[in-house]
Amino acid sequence: MTGSNHERNRLSRVVTRSGDHGETGLADGRRLAKDTATIELLGELDELNARLGSLSVSLTGEPDKLAFVREQQQAVFDLGGFVAMGAMAVASQLPSLERLDDWIKAGNRDLPALKEFILPGGTEAMARAHLVRTATRRAERLAWSWCQEGGDARERAPLATYLNRLSDAWFVFARLLDRDGQHTAYWRGSAASD
Repeated sequence: MTGSNHERNRLSRVVTRSGDHGETGLADGRRLAKDTATIELLGELDELNARLGSLSVSLTGEPDKLAFVREQQQAVFDLGGFVAMGAMAVASQLPSLERLDDWIKAGNRDLPALKEFILPGGTEAMARAHLVRTATRRAERLAWSWCQEGGDARERAPLATYLNRLSDAWFVFARLLDRDGQHTAYWRGSAASD
């Protein structure tokens, strides 16, 4: 029954003061210093999700692309949940790598062959997509450190692998925002002439 007093609020308190001394808690009850790879990774995933929100507001008139961004916001939140669960995390919490691979293949299929490096920019949406791409790479680098921090690295590695593939997806995504290449800037290289 919606709106009843019997419903449990997921977030009833925003200010808990439990982190005022440089530690925070995981769902499994452990307290960790805020500068551990685990907590740093949670922060990077949060920032990535915020960047995805920023990208989403620049996608007016692009319902298919917006749907992909929203899907990946959910996936990134799930990745954060996996990290936050600590010892209680289960692999079924992780988003589907196969589904992401399929999206990349489908998106890349109709793009022209890439003969040169692309410079980030072009349009506002393209620039935001590249910021999302670099934030994803940063989260991935930290995820590999997190894999080594504790527990079974093999159980943690699928999260870092997903982020690796997701950064590839954002590169394809940025290109799809300018399918005809009208706004894409290419790196010419030092040997190129005008």
